Parts: sequence; structure tokens; C-alpha cells
Amino acid sequence: MSFFTDLAHQYIDGEWRPGKGSWDIIDFNPFNGEKLASIPVATAEEVDQAYRAAERAQQAWADTNPYARRTVLEKALRIVEEREPEIAEAIVAELGGTHLKAGFELHLAKEFLREAIQLALRPAGQILPSPTEGKENRVYRVPVGVVGVISPFNFPFLLSLKSVAPALALGNAVVLKPHQNTPICGGTLLAKVFEDAGLPAGLLNVVVTDIAEIGDTLLEHPVPQVISFTGSDKVGRHVATVCAANLKRVVLELGGNSALIVLDDADLDYAVDAAVFSRYVHQGQVCMAANRILVDRAVEAEFTEKFVAKVASLTVGDPADPATQIGPLINSSQAESVSRLVDETVESGATALLHGRADGNLVSPSVLTGLPADSPVLQQEIFGPVALLVPFDGEDEAVRIANDTPYGLSGAVHTGNIERGVRVGQRIHTGMIHINDGTVHDEPIVPFGGEKSSGLGRLNGESMVEAFTTQKWISVQHGRSQFPF
Repeated sequence: MSFFTDLAHQYIDGEWRPGKGSWDIIDFNPFNGEKLASIPVATAEEVDQAYRAAERAQQAWADTNPYARRTVLEKALRIVEEREPEIAEAIVAELGGTHLKAGFELHLAKEFLREAIQLALRPAGQILPSPTEGKENRVYRVPVGVVGVISPFNFPFLLSLKSVAPALALGNAVVLKPHQNTPICGGTLLAKVFEDAGLPAGLLNVVVTDIAEIGDTLLEHPVPQVISFTGSDKVGRHVATVCAANLKRVVLELGGNSALIVLDDADLDYAVDAAVFSRYVHQGQVCMAANRILVDRAVEAEFTEKFVAKVASLTVGDPADPATQIGPLINSSQAESVSRLVDETVESGATALLHGRADGNLVSPSVLTGLPADSPVLQQEIFGPVALLVPFDGEDEAVRIANDTPYGLSGAVHTGNIERGVRVGQRIHTGMIHINDGTVHDEPIVPFGGEKSSGLGRLNGESMVEAFTTQKWISVQHGRSQFPF
């Protein structure tokens, strides 16, 4: 496909060029195995070149009138709108996203670009009083300088853009490393959009590479002051450790094991719809997905019957078919891992109300119940189409089960009493929770992030200003200070 081969390059200092590594990252369609592109990997030397280009370009960009920076982002938004059908097809092909998923991702991407446009004018300074006579304290909001962004494969266009656009709007330069499975949608596609929008060379660099080639160069390099990482908690811990050793700030958006709680007074038909979407959207490859669906025993039988029936009706198949609701997992390793997890959980005593099977990278949905309380699967993130139904007796037990996880990203509570839902939600140790809704939500101006092993820091809205700027104190003595010697 020419779309992919045209973008199968490194993008460093405004130049499209092949990587100098001795091996290639092969970009495959996860549904049919079609080779989309072959990209020679970037070396550690090229990562250095990308960071140095960003460093050279950043100060002039920071000094650029924020209204001019805003204009570039406005053009980028128009380009995304104009090319939306083409980008959607790329999402379907490169990551096996359904048409529904591609539309969902692009809708959010445009919303976040609109917010980034506003962010260019957001930073505000302060004048603070001083106990010293004649002194004026000025506090400036300034860009951090260069930001390193590492993005995941599940929502690559959105989650790359989500850090890249605000960082640029606020006067920084960026080096982006997309996931190896989605180097185009998560990386070079963004470079093309911003290049065509008139972003000066060097401000956005994309390196398509792998830790096997560059080690921790991306994290240890002296130029970036902030690393924004979205991915697994295992890798996130490594990122945090390396950055701490190098005194760099991090924003970590990591995995989840969210609970969707169905109380005894919930609208069950609505709760079923919310739970099915929250668990199976994009094949369950979503950090906010409802891994665990907790149901009050008073309504367990009715909810379970309706839930299983709806899951069984989902269409599994080619993501290019608009009727498909469940497409492929990102690669064969992931498909095999999810299938093995289901088999092992059933062998350990769980009951499979639906037992999904793998057909290549397609894995049909599973619904498991009767899990032993100490089942390891209850503690982990499942990046696949597997739902765990867990009964409970009353609010206190629901809260205890929901909190019995090392993660704390999202969640939901379904109830006929809104304030009851809020009270329960306040007791769940999570960064985000939604009353009478699904668990998968993201909005441009609300703080997005998790607790415990689900991450550090927040993104979106004012949190972007905190993440990608720093404060600088300049004092002015209008009189004369008195010194003790």
C-alpha cells in the first residue's frame, strides 16, 4: 500500500530518511498478515540526532508568538479533517481496528487537537508579593524544552497526538517513538500531518526503533527534560526508574484492571450494554476496559443471562467489514497469550459461559465466572476479549473486590440512585470512575490518569500545562537591598 510505504521512513530534522540500523521493523496487517511496510530501524546515533535537532529548533519556537504556534495546530486539525477517511483506513489496516473503533479514535483525536489549539494561549504568569521592601516576584510559565514521547499500539494516532500536540502548543520540541506494531499511525503519519501544517523542521522528530537496537538511549539522553510514556506498567516501572536516575520528569499512563459494578437497583439492560462495550471495544485492548464486571447477587442471574446473550451476538471477523465488532488482536503472540490465559483459568476452576477460540489473530469473546477468589487472573490486566463476572453481596463487598487489585485507572458504577453511585465511586481507589456509564472515556479538559500501578501524573486540560511547562522565578529589586556584609 503506497500510503504505508510513503511513510516508512525516519523523520529527523525535517528530513525523511531510512534508518541506519542493520535490521527492519516489518509492519503487518494483523488480520490478514499483509506486509504493509518495512522500515530500517533508527540507531542510537539517530536518536541523538533527533534530540539534538529538537534542541536546536526549540528555543526559536518557544520565542514564537503563541498565536503563530496556534495557527500551525489549526492547520494540523484541518488536515486531519480532510484526510479522515484515509487515516481511518490506515487504522483498520495497521492495528486491526474496526470502522467503529477508527471513528471513535479520530473523533477524540480531533477533540484533543482543538484543545491543544487553546493550550497555546493558556500559560499564565504571576506577580507575587515579597516580604522584602521594594522587591517584585515574577513567576513565569516556560516550556520544559524537549519532550520524549513513547506511545502504544492500541490507540496509536490518538495517544501519540495527545502528548505531541500539547507539548508543541506550549513551545516545546518533541521526539516521538511509536510502538513497533504501529509505526505509521502512531508515528510518521503525525510527522506528515505537522510537516504539511507548516511546523518548522526539527520540532517534531519520529524515530522508528526498538530497545533491542537503542537500549535506554531514548530515556537517558541528556536533552529531554520530560518523558511521556503510555503502555504497560512493567515497562512503565523501567521508564520511571531510568528517568529518576537521570533526574527527568515522567508522565506515565499505564495499565488497568477496571471494575464495572452493577448494584441491585441498576437498569440491567443499560448496564449490560455499558459492560459489553467497556469490555470488548477494540477487542479489549484498552487500558480502561472493564476487566472485571461485579454484579450484586440479587440481580446476578438476570444480568448474566442478558450479558452472555449480547456477547454471543457480537460479530467477529475482518475489521474492514463495517459489520465487524470484534477484529484481530495486534499480533500472534497476544492472541496466543489470551487464549492460553482463558484455558488455564478454566482448568483452575472457573466456568466458561463462553469459551473464545483463536483463529489466527482473531480471538472470539470469552465470558468466565465462578472464579476462585485467589485466581491470578483477577489481579492482572487482560488485553483481549475476556470478561470476568464476579458476584458480590452489598456495597461493602463490591468496594472491597473492586479495590483488590494493584491497578487504579478507571471504573463504573450502575445504580438507580445517582448519589449512591457517587458514594460508592468515592470509595474506589482509582483515578477515574463513571456513574451509569462505561469505563472507557477520555475528554480533552478533564484530568486523565491513574493511581497505584496505573501511572503517575495526569494529562488533558490544565494538566498538560503542568506536564509540559515549568515555572521560573525572576525577582526584581526596585529599591536597594541591605546586605549583612
